[in-house]
Amino acid sequence: MCGIAGFIGAAPNMAGGDLGAIAEAMAASIAYRGPDDQGIWTDGETETALVHRRLSIIDLSAAGHQPMISASERYVISYNGEVYSFQPIAAELAARGHNFRGHSDTEVILESFAVNGIEATLKRMIGMFAIALWDRRDRTLTLMRDRLGIKPLYWAKFGNTFMFGSELKALRTHPGWTPRIDQSAVAAFMRHNYIPAPRTIYDGVYKLEPGTVLTLPWRGDPTITRFWDARSVARTGSRNLTEGSDEELIEQLESLLKDAISRRMIADVPLGAFLSGGVDSSTVVALMQAAKSGTVKSFSIGFDIEGYNEAHHAAAVARHLQTDHTELTVTAREALDVIPRLPDFYDEPFADSSQIPTYLVSAMTRKYVTVALSGDGGDELFAGYNRYQLTQRFWRSLSLMPQPLRKGAAAALTAVRPDRWTQLLSALPRRLRPPQAGDKVHKAASVLRLGSADAVYRRLVSHWEPSEIMPQVAEPRGILDDANVAKDFPGLLARMQFLDLVTYLPDDILTKVDRASMAVALEARVPLIDHRVVEFAWRLPEHVKVRNGTTKWILRQVLYRHVPPELIERPKMGFGIPLGEWLRGPLRDWAETLLGEQRLREGGLLDAGMVRRYWQDHLDGRRNWQYLLWDVLMLEAWRERWA
Repeated sequence: MCGIAGFIGAAPNMAGGDLGAIAEAMAASIAYRGPDDQGIWTDGETETALVHRRLSIIDLSAAGHQPMISASERYVISYNGEVYSFQPIAAELAARGHNFRGHSDTEVILESFAVNGIEATLKRMIGMFAIALWDRRDRTLTLMRDRLGIKPLYWAKFGNTFMFGSELKALRTHPGWTPRIDQSAVAAFMRHNYIPAPRTIYDGVYKLEPGTVLTLPWRGDPTITRFWDARSVARTGSRNLTEGSDEELIEQLESLLKDAISRRMIADVPLGAFLSGGVDSSTVVALMQAAKSGTVKSFSIGFDIEGYNEAHHAAAVARHLQTDHTELTVTAREALDVIPRLPDFYDEPFADSSQIPTYLVSAMTRKYVTVALSGDGGDELFAGYNRYQLTQRFWRSLSLMPQPLRKGAAAALTAVRPDRWTQLLSALPRRLRPPQAGDKVHKAASVLRLGSADAVYRRLVSHWEPSEIMPQVAEPRGILDDANVAKDFPGLLARMQFLDLVTYLPDDILTKVDRASMAVALEARVPLIDHRVVEFAWRLPEHVKVRNGTTKWILRQVLYRHVPPELIERPKMGFGIPLGEWLRGPLRDWAETLLGEQRLREGGLLDAGMVRRYWQDHLDGRRNWQYLLWDVLMLEAWRERWA
């Protein structure tokens, strides 16, 4: 796990002798991603540079130093990630007479690119990666990103200068960097709380999308092709379902997960796992413990705030599995201290508020280990999100009600304030009472007015309506607007899962985990989205994903072979923080500064009057607008830092 960057073309009116200085600045900007080593390779004739910051995980010796030159001296690589299938590839190359200098996966994939070609090598790579490969003979740069988008890779072309990097801040250091804010990307951010790929906050600057390869001839223009297509995988899988009994499917899934997890336990440094006590992380830790001869190190955090602390659930699972468990109880002050640093971690606007606890658990974990396995991806693959069930239930009911009646019901529900709904619903048993119940009632009311199941889903994954908060800006159209998705996935559940797989998972969840973990030089590995697990999950019948109202049914059956159900079964709760209360309390002054009406008007991005109304409603307790306000605050905090 590392940070990479590079460029072709120094800048107008700059001599080739400045290549090293530019490369040094790019490396310094992302040094925290790789604190163990730095490498720079330049070629004055083509004005090309590759930059690498190393977090040493496999082969800690100098033999793993990057950028690395192939044995033939034709190729140079700068690579971020881990390829867990490198050992059989190495054995095949050795059998053909290749002598390796070290035992890193970097050297193996580099030599495979040289001997077997890029396409053939990519097909055999199991893992997470963002790769820059320079062909010295053909003067061609190739950028590659892993299938699911676990590792980030940005690129831009300004005039004759092409640049790339693991983070935008690396590109910013280049003297050829001349971007401007893309207001349509801001509109997309206000809807989603992240900026969907391939866009970024800047016009002309892009994310390389998951499963794609960018090829750039020297003095040419880039072309992008796919080597793995999530849409094709999901469509083909859902039309060719695996046959077998429940027990046979459970056995197949457990076998595949064991292999995915055991591959991700290979490291030359200390290794552990995040453990929240939920289905996904508990499954990962249980299978780690089953595979490991020693004791697995597990890590969790809790808050000293009632209603937001699930650390005791993680501790119970850890006791049962007999892991070496470390728990940190976070105070509000510790969490609040992270907030001013968020624009540096996420160097474009990003507003998933669980970014705060994700950073805190990463920072705590890094004190003990260098690699941590995470349970991310289980909800998308095995239909775990509450919104899947909500959308289906809502639409079944909504479709039976005339629209005027629905609008009347919505008005009645919103007539009662969210905090009052929370009080009223507190009489329900805990298992029937969702967290932040009042907010959910109001969100349900907004759905009552909608006209299709897809509109219900879109509403549940939306924050602001950009047409309201940015009325002069056209919202960009993306895959959520693609009518052909319904043809590819006629079933509503499959359609929602697919859309989350290609939007929310890479652009929110994986972005959050990468930036939070790499900010403290911790490598996070995500075995549940091994691409073989993804392909298998899409071949599973729907009834083994959701059964009798139980989500992630088949994954739970794997887990229950190792952990008793009573330690796991409870209402799903996100990795949340008491954001609404903090905005009315200790964060009020900070927020008031960023939400000042004059400041918002000068920024020229949002409807300042509307933002102020939402802010005042929140302060007065009339509505809990915590998530919508957090979107605005993260945009303004980013603008304060970078714009």
